[in-house]
Amino acid sequence: MAITERLQTGPTDSHTIYDQVFWLCYLVNFSLVAANTLTFRFAEFVRLLGGTERVTGTIVGIGLAATLLVRFRLGSDIDRFGTRRLWLASAVLFVSGSVLLALARSLSWQIYLARGLFSVGVAGMFTCVMVFIQDHVPPERRTEAIGNLGSSGFLGMIVGSLLSDWILSALPAGRLQFEILFGSTAALGVVCAVLVAVVTRRDGSPPQRITPPFHRLVLAYWPGSVVLAAMMIGVGVTVTTVFLTRFCTARNLGGIGLFFSGYSVSAFVFRILTRRWSHTVGRHRMILYGLAGHASGHLLLILARAPWQLVVPSIACGFGHALLFPAVVSLGAGKFPRPYRGTGTNVMIGFIEIGLVLASPSLGWIIDAYGFEIMLGTTAALAVVTGLVYRVTGARSCDREGEDEERGRPWTGPSAPSRADTPPQPAAPADGPRAAPDEDDLQTPFPYTGRTA
Repeated sequence: MAITERLQTGPTDSHTIYDQVFWLCYLVNFSLVAANTLTFRFAEFVRLLGGTERVTGTIVGIGLAATLLVRFRLGSDIDRFGTRRLWLASAVLFVSGSVLLALARSLSWQIYLARGLFSVGVAGMFTCVMVFIQDHVPPERRTEAIGNLGSSGFLGMIVGSLLSDWILSALPAGRLQFEILFGSTAALGVVCAVLVAVVTRRDGSPPQRITPPFHRLVLAYWPGSVVLAAMMIGVGVTVTTVFLTRFCTARNLGGIGLFFSGYSVSAFVFRILTRRWSHTVGRHRMILYGLAGHASGHLLLILARAPWQLVVPSIACGFGHALLFPAVVSLGAGKFPRPYRGTGTNVMIGFIEIGLVLASPSLGWIIDAYGFEIMLGTTAALAVVTGLVYRVTGARSCDREGEDEERGRPWTGPSAPSRADTPPQPAAPADGPRAAPDEDDLQTPFPYTGRTA
């Protein structure tokens, strides 16, 4: 079936989730993560401009704070206006921030603005691809689709980290290295935008007339203690994407390519091997195993004194990420009915960013005051504590992915329209009958219209 037909007829059936739409989204996510991985050298760039680890953490934290402010509208705007508009707008912000980073000459307002635009762009694009793919597959295979789509990110991470190592080793030390680095980031952002325009070109559904307020939706469908695991993902991402490059430089461990190659290969392999664990092991155990992987990886990093010793911790961290992210997003977003899945996904990724916002300046301060060893010990301890808390709270609830999970409570707040105000269902496409709506589509005030976001 053609891409345009697939987009018009809504979710796929359980036998065809790996169709043309999925693989185009796979390319989008690969390009996005490869571009984002190039910026893992941001701490080195700040050091070149005269900043410290604390300054790096502050800049990153401010950029993420801007992202969190945007998130108050991002999810509801995706639900209301559709993925295409928000996805392309986010791509524009991503490219603009990358270009401003390439042009930055000092630690002025420009670098703060650039990082803010970049962070908001990454957040918007990543949220949109997650919403898009969840609504494109059957409910009982959402975790599998999230995980396997995410495997493209690990391939992108390998390419991005090796490319960044090559740029910094092949070019003379100085500004030119980072101009090429961030220029390449912008170019990959343009590639993402073109692919998004292709995959969503028939996503022309009219905006919803009314969407419930963000805070009311969050209170009505609160995800529970899984948000703690989401925040811990943010802490782990801060360690690897913000401060690892400085850790490797301080210990003369070479570039970050070896670590991220091991990390990405490990995560990719474990994503494939555990793709059905949401049905066999359960997402709660996936979260607990993932937190254990992060804790082990951070502790093993403390022992690394030679480049080859980065391999084992990279495998442990990759294992943790492979299990944590799909389980956390699937569980949290699954609390929200399909018409509000954009808000649910946005909330979960938002909590990951809250972890980033809190960890970036805090870990930078710990490094400046006590060193990398104490920082890594602190993050490992946080992962263990998070696992213990989740084990006695969230992990005790029922975990059924699929039909039972999709039966969300209908929204009955003051913003809910009457049945008479509900827009009519679209007619079946000319080439055949449309897919039957899910049960939660019939229970919510905004019926599913067949678009994939």
